[in-house]
Amino acid sequence: MNKHSSFTPVTVAVIAFDGISPFHLSVPCLVFGEGHRDSNLPEFKVIVCSANVSSGKQTIRTNAGFSINTRFGLSALARADMIVIPSWHSDLQAPTEALKNALRKAHLRGARIVGLCLGAFVLAETGLLNQRSATTHWALAQEFSQRFPDIHLDPNVLYVDHGDVITSAGTAAGIDCCLHLLRSQYGADAATHVARRLVVAPHRKGGQAQYIEQPLPILASDDRLSGVLEWMFTHLGEAQNLDQLAQKALMSRRSFTRHFQKLTGTSVGQWLLNQRLSLAQRQLESGNRSIEDIALDCGFGSALLLRRYFTRELRTSPSAYRREFQGSPSSA
Repeated sequence: MNKHSSFTPVTVAVIAFDGISPFHLSVPCLVFGEGHRDSNLPEFKVIVCSANVSSGKQTIRTNAGFSINTRFGLSALARADMIVIPSWHSDLQAPTEALKNALRKAHLRGARIVGLCLGAFVLAETGLLNQRSATTHWALAQEFSQRFPDIHLDPNVLYVDHGDVITSAGTAAGIDCCLHLLRSQYGADAATHVARRLVVAPHRKGGQAQYIEQPLPILASDDRLSGVLEWMFTHLGEAQNLDQLAQKALMSRRSFTRHFQKLTGTSVGQWLLNQRLSLAQRQLESGNRSIEDIALDCGFGSALLLRRYFTRELRTSPSAYRREFQGSPSSA
């Protein structure tokens, strides 16, 4: 027991399964399992529980070629204050009824249920996210939305906290989510203390959107649209008028917008914005040109508009993005 005896020890149960990534498993174990004796935090008891058995010693194989042993199974969830599913099987197989029931029962008695990365799929299978918002790794966002249409998925944020149920974006965003849980429950000083021990930022600016790969344009089987898309992509720095684009495709404005939406899944304006932002991201990652020059080159017209759209769509600024991906301050 640490010196702050006014805190009741908190039991954090972490769900492990065959094929788990050691990194994902380590995230909640490090954040909540680090020594907190010199901080204003409760004593955390972190236990790793097998998703495969009710109780008894269990060997769990990781995807890194080694195994771990645990003496805890699903029965241990009955006494946990917080339950963390740090990820899930890459093939997104459905969790067992035993696991889903154990999570529902724990939630019913007041335990906080946390799904990090693909762990959000497990929470969705329990029904605890129905008619609520959630997030998960951006690469599986479309799959999540197709499987669970009653859940509003926000692929742009690092985590979504409903108090009783929390989900996070992919991989390292699990650290952000766990630090957020410390910060919301015990204050900023507590989260900062742990972040310093882990040598990570206590609170990252921006969201998952800045890491999402924008797909290159899909070329149509129709030569008219294919040619127009190729021209649009190679002339992103120029003004692109909808009527002129329709004329290039030898279509009416209405027909062009309908065919464009069907082909790309988005509007002409949003497609252009996505590609211009993607081009700006690549230039920010690879060079030291000024924000103003990049804005002109990518078709935004001014640094002000680039910053505005960058912040709105990617939840960060161009300068912060450059620092994040280049590790050096912006020349602008």
